[in-house]
Amino acid sequence: MSEESESLSAPTPDPREVTPDRLLHTGGDEQPSAEDLVLASGRDLTPENIEWAERRLAEEGRSAIDKRLP
Repeated sequence: MSEESESLSAPTPDPREVTPDRLLHTGGDEQPSAEDLVLASGRDLTPENIEWAERRLAEEGRSAIDKRLP
């Protein structure tokens, strides 16, 4: 058995090689659905959450989902 530590950490990336958040996007051409927005925000697909997502999409358009994705 190896006596190496089981907790390995990933090396920290060079900031010059990381894409800034402002340049990241979903890349889809179609308008996201309310269900897409609910799932992207980590919520369950309930009628209340779908209504919330429909309001967000109506107010913010496509950027509603872009704001919630990492």
